Amino acid sequence: MDDRYDRAVAAVDAANADDPNTIMVRGVERPKEQAHAELMTEWVQRLDPEAEVAQLLAARAHHLRRWALPRSSYPDGRAGYLRWRLALRDRHGVEVAELLKGVGYEPETAERVRSIVRKEHLRTDPAVQTHEDALCLVFLETQFDALTDQLGDDKTVDVVRKTLAKMSPAAIQAALALTLSESGRRIVERAAAQP
Repeated sequence: MDDRYDRAVAAVDAANADDPNTIMVRGVERPKEQAHAELMTEWVQRLDPEAEVAQLLAARAHHLRRWALPRSSYPDGRAGYLRWRLALRDRHGVEVAELLKGVGYEPETAERVRSIVRKEHLRTDPAVQTHEDALCLVFLETQFDALTDQLGDDKTVDVVRKTLAKMSPAAIQAALALTLSESGRRIVERAAAQP
């Protein structure tokens, strides 16, 4: 990697440092998307030690300034949620590509990162699958308890079952090895046991 990578990471981290939402990660309260970006990078490196630069850039920038397009700007319900997610994916892809061009990356690298962020060719592109695996693991690591409090055990089992269905076998094993509360572990194990 060269100094463009370092400049890109610094630019992403600076942009995400403005996140008004915070999250507690490993005992430290942090801007949510900045913490998520760091965890995503860690998980991609753990799942694929040979990860290409584009994978690492996509991991770092996957939710670039996500709070700028709040969920509340779309209608309630599943249809509104899906429209919001699609708009976020498009927005993140465009903003990440612009940021990368701004630090000197060629259009091909910027397009590859945009494609990974948009999760194009999921299941057929190993880099995109690793990205999805890392996203799911970050979700389980950082949002699991709050989700369980909000939905209750049975609905959370269903959400986790759907999450695990998107993951590779190696990532499922990583999910089962996460340090979770006793109730969290039971929920993940129940979800993993369901078809």
